[in-house]
Amino acid sequence: MTVIDANRMHEIEQRYPEYFKRSFKQRFGGLMIAIATLVYALYATWFFDLPKLLADAHWERVGLYLSQWVSYDVQPEFRIGDTGITVKYPRFSPLGDNPHPDWVINNPDGSVTVSISGTHRAVTVSKTETIVTAHGMSVPVEVSSGAPKVVGPVPAWMTVYDDNVLADLGFAGDVSISVDRVKVRKRFLGWANFVFDTQSPFFDKSASEVISLIVSGPELKPGQSNLSLAFDNIWHNSAWQHGDVWTKLFQTIVMAFLGTLLGALVAFPLAFFAARNITPNRLVNQVLKRFFDFLRSVDMLIWALFLTRAFGPGPLAGSGAIFLTETGTLGKLYSEGLENVDNKPREGIRSTGAATVLTHRYGIIPQIVPVFVSQTLYQWESNVRGATIIGAVGAGGIGLKLWEAMRTNANWENVAYMVLLILLVVYIFDTASNALRSRLMGTNRRGS
Repeated sequence: MTVIDANRMHEIEQRYPEYFKRSFKQRFGGLMIAIATLVYALYATWFFDLPKLLADAHWERVGLYLSQWVSYDVQPEFRIGDTGITVKYPRFSPLGDNPHPDWVINNPDGSVTVSISGTHRAVTVSKTETIVTAHGMSVPVEVSSGAPKVVGPVPAWMTVYDDNVLADLGFAGDVSISVDRVKVRKRFLGWANFVFDTQSPFFDKSASEVISLIVSGPELKPGQSNLSLAFDNIWHNSAWQHGDVWTKLFQTIVMAFLGTLLGALVAFPLAFFAARNITPNRLVNQVLKRFFDFLRSVDMLIWALFLTRAFGPGPLAGSGAIFLTETGTLGKLYSEGLENVDNKPREGIRSTGAATVLTHRYGIIPQIVPVFVSQTLYQWESNVRGATIIGAVGAGGIGLKLWEAMRTNANWENVAYMVLLILLVVYIFDTASNALRSRLMGTNRRGS
């Protein structure tokens, strides 16, 4: 066992003071950060009134909207009259103009049974009562008097109002019962009529039937091949509007590309004047840098609002908004990159008596091109997402289409379709951009 005397201990303390004489910051820095984080969290809770916000939030809408993203519903309405029960479907029903679904059964006694989800959930409508079967029980509701009346105890999944009774059947749907009519909402998984709408001659045909018609079937429309007709019906699908959606998506991509490209072309030469080591004029440096700060401090969304007022709604305003923002952002990034280049190659070329343009061409540009291209690609990738947002204020592209679908509060499956397309495009551009940046920067990400 080695014994360290006082002199040796003193010598060690002098050699490694960072371990024996730690500063206040080193000793209590972590604790102070934790306390500051806690204080900020408490302040944010008070400032935003989070308890009230969470209590007043309509959490039930989350499940409703998510279910509408992946499903659709059919709403037959059964009208009870003196002559019997008649069924009516909403206009533009997913089942077509004259539907006869197999889940609506006309019984011999004149009643009608609707299968909501197999035999576990069903509704039987007659002239005197409506029987709702769900959650392991059958509940009759009398409809012969002035108001619907539940016979027996009211289950938790039923709500009684003055003039109607509402039965919640979960994801499968719901039933609204009044004296003279019963409205059923039956939910199906999937997207209705995604390929062909109800006006198409290919509607409600199986995939094998459609393929057979396209390959060897008789012409459904004189003078036009079935293949051309099928593509035309898909592209002009009135429910999903594939043609318009894909056109707007292409507009968004073009807006992002054009705005980023123009911003890079303008920012590149200006960055040489803004860099202190390239242009020694301090006034020019500061004016250009403040100009870049101004352009990027005004949000892209604000620029889009200004330009839509000036040029009207459309992709021109969107491209202009991205151009102005990217001129400021890329100008700052480029100028900072120029200020950090190695001056030795530049000084060596200058010592040969080369002109300023040649000095920049061979002494600076080879150092900055990979970095500049990498930064530009990243901004282009980011602007594909940004172009979607500014489209919502009238700048064109799929953003406006997405906002219109959300405002109706009834086309959430269309919203899901467009969101998935946007995610796919962002993923493709993100992957391509990362691959190009890795190649330009000379890195290999295969092992990561």
